[in-house]
Amino acid sequence: MWQQKTHRLHKNSFSFPLHLLILFEEKMKKLLWIPVLAVAAFAAPAMARDTTLHLPLSDVLQMPEAKEKLDNSFKFFLAGQATPRVLEKLGEGVSNPKTSGFAKSDETGCKWAALSALISLQKSAKREGANAVIDIVSFYKKQEARNDITYECHAGAIIVGVALKGTYAKIAD
Repeated sequence: MWQQKTHRLHKNSFSFPLHLLILFEEKMKKLLWIPVLAVAAFAAPAMARDTTLHLPLSDVLQMPEAKEKLDNSFKFFLAGQATPRVLEKLGEGVSNPKTSGFAKSDETGCKWAALSALISLQKSAKREGANAVIDIVSFYKKQEARNDITYECHAGAIIVGVALKGTYAKIAD
């Protein structure tokens, strides 16, 4: 005789599928962030900041870090500044350093980027036998901006940059 077996429900028989449902819901909540982050990533360039600052080069040269890292016998002159007699011009150089603007004011980031540019120009000029960089101009996006007091700096939301171009020279002492 055939007996039909009745299936008895165990009190925990539905906990396993319910657990899967809860896991699925948690995963879906996390996955919903993907489109939000994608939109934010593509929208960020549209909202990118590029603030132009014009700051005195003398402020950079007076920084304690500049006094440590730059040779005090080496000189820098912006275009339009009076220089000692130029004995010989030894070529040109460009420096375009970037620095992090994170947790820094725009002005502080600009000073650091400008100091990096001066260090780079000094190093290149010394290799050529120069004791000065003269006729320094800002050179952002290869566009010259001349000023005998200030340099141009561009501060973004994350990156700060200064581009300087100058002529390596031997000058009279």
